[in-house]
Formats: sequence, C-alpha cells, structure tokens
Amino acid sequence: MLTVLVVLPTAALFLRVLEDVSTQREDTELKQQGVQYLVALAPLISALADSQSQALQGVKAEPASLTSAVDRVQKADTDLGGALGTTNRWAGVKDKIGKLPGITGNSQQVFEAHVEVGDLALGLYNEVRENSKLNMDQQNDIWFLQETIAVNMPETVTAVSRMSDLANMVAGAARAQKPALQVRLGIEVDSVQTGVAKLTDNLQAAAEETDSATLAGNTVNNLDSFRRGVEAANRGANFGGEPDVSTLVTAQSTLSTALSALTTVLLNEMQTLLDERTDGLTYRRAEAWVLFGVTVILILLATFWARSGAASAGRSSGAGDSGRDISVHHDGQPGQSGPASPGTYGGSGNPYDQVPGYGDASNYGSGSAGRERSGALR
Repeated sequence: MLTVLVVLPTAALFLRVLEDVSTQREDTELKQQGVQYLVALAPLISALADSQSQALQGVKAEPASLTSAVDRVQKADTDLGGALGTTNRWAGVKDKIGKLPGITGNSQQVFEAHVEVGDLALGLYNEVRENSKLNMDQQNDIWFLQETIAVNMPETVTAVSRMSDLANMVAGAARAQKPALQVRLGIEVDSVQTGVAKLTDNLQAAAEETDSATLAGNTVNNLDSFRRGVEAANRGANFGGEPDVSTLVTAQSTLSTALSALTTVLLNEMQTLLDERTDGLTYRRAEAWVLFGVTVILILLATFWARSGAASAGRSSGAGDSGRDISVHHDGQPGQSGPASPGTYGGSGNPYDQVPGYGDASNYGSGSAGRERSGALR
C-alpha cells in the first residue's frame, strides 16, 4: 500500500511534465513550419514590386522573378498550408497574381490592381505568423525577429515600391491629377520612414535580448545595406520635386539585394533559436524518463529491503520463543508430573539420588565417627 501511495503521485507528476514537454514541442514545431513558409514567402514581395514597376512602364508579361516566387510559395503551401491554415488565402493571392498581366487601363488602374495584390500578400504574411503562433512567442529575441521579418520588412519594401512608382506617376501626370498623387506619395514616404524606424528598433531589441553569439554581428552589415537602399529610394523619389529615375532604379536593385541578404540572416537566426529550444525540450523529456525510472527502481529496492527485513525479524522471533520454552518439574521424571518415586530424592529416578538405608547415613554407625544409637532404639 505504501508503495502504491508513493508511485501514484510520482507517476502523476511525471505525466504532467511529459505532457507539458510534448505541448511545447508541438508548439515549437508549428513555429518552425511558420519560419519555413516565411522563407518561401520573402521573395514574393520583391517580385511583386518588380511586376508593379514593369507594368507601369507598359510591360504586360509577368516577370520571371514573380513566376519563380509564386512557384516557391505554392510548394511551401502544399507542404505546410494544411498545418498553418493558409491554403485558402494563398489560393486567393495566387489567383489575383495570375490576373495581373491582363489588367488594362491607365497607370492609376494598373497601380491599384497591384496595390490590391500587395495588400493580400501582406495579409498572407500576417496569417502565417498568427497561425504558426510566432506572434505569441514568449522568448523576446524570437518575438522581435518575427515582428521584423513578417511585418516591418514586407511593409517597408512594399511602401518603398509604391513610393518610387508614385513619384514617377506624379512626374508624368496631368496637372489635375498631381495633387491627389502627391498626397498618396506623401503617405508612402511617411510609411517608409516609419517602417525603417520600427525595423531598426526591433532588430536592436532582438540583439540586446538574445543569447545568440552571431545575431548582432550578422545583422549589422545587412541592416546597413538595407537602410542605404531605402535612403537611396527616398532621394530618388525627391518628394516635392522631380524624381530621379536612375537613382530609383539603382535603389530598387540595392534594396532587393539587401532585402534578400537580411531576410536570409534573420530567418536562419530564428530557425537556430527554435532548433535550440527543440533540443532543450528533447533533453527535458529524456531527463523526465530517467528520473521516473530511477524513482521506480528506488521504490522497488526499498520495498524489497523492507520485506526482507520483516522476514528476518520473524525468523529471529520464532527461534527465541523455542529456546525459552523449558518446563520446570518439581516432582517425578522430567517432563512428567505426579508423586515422587520411592527411594529417591524428589522422585527423580536417578540411582545417585537414592535415599540411604537406615544406619548408612553419615554420622550413623559404629566407631568413633558414628553416632551412638539411642538406648530406646537398642
């Protein structure tokens, strides 16, 4: 009974620990799948920016970069969309992308069609991070990294793309159309500045909170390149003046390269942090099993030792009782009762215990040593 009372709470505690570890492992695995999806999704934003710029220049065909990006996301969604719940949204985004080459009308209509697709792509980013629970991670460096990768970077790149194209549209628009386009351009310029500031702050916070020895070093150079690309785009847009087309083209190329490098570094860092968490959980699970096994073995040994001690005590008690079981008989033979046998002391029957005959006892008999008999007896 005592063994059962010890084993039951131990087993309950073990199961609770094992369940907690299993839940955390499943949660981490889902986040790793989210990171894998983001790896495939990152090139799509740059490809949509290229498609928008080319469409505004009159190119109807879908750029090769967009075709490649769509194929990568499609493969990722086929593998991970079921777990992440992104299949329906991606199907909508893909359908809209497929219709872009057929968009007709003036530059503003083409631009609005691409803006719609870009917003849907940003929504897909958000769905990936929410459904994978990356946005709920309790580890500070991972949270700041996912905020940078899934929110700040795609929003900033999208805003830079729109800012550049709106600047060109303002330069070529009719006088009546310019005020409205100028307002939208100002909004995008502000979005770019806000996005870069948030991105920088989040990366700095991630570097300060992390235990990774490589995050800060790998981030600095790539972040600087990204920011230089954004600054060049701002100069080329020249808000309030005439845009510099050559500067915008160079800035777009620089920004695309910097975006790819920075995204790769940050996604690798986040994947490494999640892998380390998985390793830690695997160790905790093995540790729980070992401790549970040791506990059971100790309980069994204690039970065996207690039973062996009880058995030894029982044998010792039985031997002591038989040694003390001695009968004392005052009369008759040993182990018998009754009157004494005649001619013996105490009826022992021992020939050495015979009662001496009359006159044979010491001090009786003749000689000086003998006692003189009574005259009456004589």
